[in-house]
Amino acid sequence: MNARALRKTLIATLLLLVPLAWFAMKYDRYNIDGDAVGYMDISDLLQAHQWSAAVNAYWHPLYPALLWFSRVVFHPTRANELNAYYVLNFFLFALQVAAMWVFAGALDRLRQRMSSTTEQLLSVDALRLLGISLLVIAMQRELSLGKVRTDSLLQALILLGLTMLMETLAAESVVAAFAFPAFMGLSFGLAYLTKSFAFLLALISIAVLVAFGVLVQRRALMKAVAQGAIALLVFGLIAGPYMAALSKQKHRLDFGDSGSLNYAWYISGTEKMHLEPSMTGSFGSAVVHLSHPEKQLLASPGIYGYKALANGTYPPWFDTTYFNERIVPKFALAPLVKRDARNAVLIVRYLLNHPEPLLLLAVLLFAGASLRGTKRFAWPAAGIGVAMWAIYAMVNVEERYVTVAYLAILLPVFAALKPPAKGTQREALFSDGTLRQVSTVLLLLFAFLILGEQLRQNAENRRQESPSGHAAWRDPQIFGAAEGLAKMGVKPGDEIACIGTLACVNDFYWARLAGVRILTEIYESKPDHLIDQLDALPNRAQAYSVVQGQGARVLVGLFDPGEMNPSHPAAAGWVRLGETSYYALPLNLQ
Repeated sequence: MNARALRKTLIATLLLLVPLAWFAMKYDRYNIDGDAVGYMDISDLLQAHQWSAAVNAYWHPLYPALLWFSRVVFHPTRANELNAYYVLNFFLFALQVAAMWVFAGALDRLRQRMSSTTEQLLSVDALRLLGISLLVIAMQRELSLGKVRTDSLLQALILLGLTMLMETLAAESVVAAFAFPAFMGLSFGLAYLTKSFAFLLALISIAVLVAFGVLVQRRALMKAVAQGAIALLVFGLIAGPYMAALSKQKHRLDFGDSGSLNYAWYISGTEKMHLEPSMTGSFGSAVVHLSHPEKQLLASPGIYGYKALANGTYPPWFDTTYFNERIVPKFALAPLVKRDARNAVLIVRYLLNHPEPLLLLAVLLFAGASLRGTKRFAWPAAGIGVAMWAIYAMVNVEERYVTVAYLAILLPVFAALKPPAKGTQREALFSDGTLRQVSTVLLLLFAFLILGEQLRQNAENRRQESPSGHAAWRDPQIFGAAEGLAKMGVKPGDEIACIGTLACVNDFYWARLAGVRILTEIYESKPDHLIDQLDALPNRAQAYSVVQGQGARVLVGLFDPGEMNPSHPAAAGWVRLGETSYYALPLNLQ
């Protein structure tokens, strides 16, 4: 296949991807969790112009701002806001595709500048086809269009930042050599406003820009430093105001606390939920002097009040840094090694869950492709990809976190492939031109198999759509619980309580739909057989009285309907919310 035919096929793939992605969005199932509700709550504050209340050291503001923008465009109600957010995610996927397009182009330009173009096995359009195919795989597995989370936006912005880095290294004109660093700083600045992880990533990328230019490309030191300074200056102009707002809120220099908190939880062994100053045995190796802990209303069962924080559907997860202020993790080698061993297993699991590009690479190498020689053009993007993976591997690896690192490593590796060396046994098997043709055909097969899988998945999701005619995102349990509360007389703005991790922690979108705030919680960490746990409470009446005294209109929990029967004394008084597994105990409804 010649270059012109490949370009036509690539364009056809993009055109085909539009309806495939749209229907993937339309028929994606309900995927909301506590993280999503936190972003929605912040977007409400932005829409109300409550800027200081929206400053949050755990959730950053750019994605909530886009949620706000989607509401401005589509004017949804609480009952159908998810549709607007899903459409936003469709456009964020399109942004990822555009970012991958320019990323492959920048990689190719740097490759041409630093290596012989005659030795390239895969053209720039072949790399673009591969990259877009990998984005579709990510959409199918960890970055679905139904997840109201920052990961897709962050991935697009990081790819754009790496693109500007490579464009800077490949630039030949003076204007381009100093314009691209500015766009690099802009991309990473916006990435920081999406997630605090990008702060460290921006510094690493700027250091790579300077070091690679001086040590590898042999550029003048002053020129490389000037490029890095421009990128840093623009990054500071974008990220600086939010860092200043965070520092003012925390009364210390701060760029975000999600990293330190996750280190405390996963490495130091600090209790993640409902930590109190008296719980010294749950501090782990961290130093803990809580500034404003949750108010403990009863020790057993643990009942906690959240009125100290004025915003959020569920305050402990709306701003977890507030109730965990002044947890300082300390380095401890043994738990770090133990956690890193676990993360190494998760990395292997990720690779096993994304084997297609690795198998394709293995086939190309078996067919005669080679990675011989120095591939210096691949070092910046791939090296930063390795650094991203290493940073997450120290604390917590989740597939949605490391996908962009995987892409940043894979594309340069494929770009570095060469035909077999002249005169070798493999060169006799395939000539340069034949191997290129074979490689292109394999890539086309790879891409269309993935698109076919997406079509199959869309059709299956459509087949399983609710027979009631409701949209796929309208989960009957969550929406039924909100509607049931309204029928009981609970009104938007009311304060309520919840019990159990399933209703309180895992997914409390039902509370946002009802327009209520969860300001009191009876903490029960075991998710199963909640009614048995209530039966076993010797002071159940006292616990209910404490919750009632906080002004909660109802107490909501998630129970097994089959267990809510007269054989359980604790089931008395609980009202089932519609046909759901949610139940409410009236407390202050009169």
